[in-house]
Amino acid sequence: MDTLSYKTVSANKATVNKEWVLVDAEGQTLGRLASRVAILLRGKHKPNFTPHVDCGDNVVVVNAEKINLTGNKWTEKSYIRHTGYPGGQKSLTATELFEKDPSRLVEKSVKGMLPKNKLGAALFRNLTVVSGTKHAHAAQKPKTMTLNEIN
Repeated sequence: MDTLSYKTVSANKATVNKEWVLVDAEGQTLGRLASRVAILLRGKHKPNFTPHVDCGDNVVVVNAEKINLTGNKWTEKSYIRHTGYPGGQKSLTATELFEKDPSRLVEKSVKGMLPKNKLGAALFRNLTVVSGTKHAHAAQKPKTMTLNEIN
């Protein structure tokens, strides 16, 4: 046999199959939810995963206000940012960030699990996190997934 009977298939923007997925965050632990959502956004659950291509799904996370954190993370976990000015370091605890906007807590944890490059920024734009069950993507008919289905 001179030639290979199979070829490695590399997905590209034209051949990728993107779907809409709905994930319910009610009663879920933040880190476990974020890692599974990052897998969906990246496309690592698909057989045609290609590391340098956006081959993941569009994900809508609902009920962000019903997320759980274990241990003392509500008071001890801090989110640090810098204004850009000298002495401009600001920090918020998880409770303070949650009171401002519950969806930001989920967004920040998912964003930290994506690549830190242009691809990661493009993947993050495929994520929508909302408090409550109403979301703007009902017309796309997202498929509901439980976290146990995602590996």
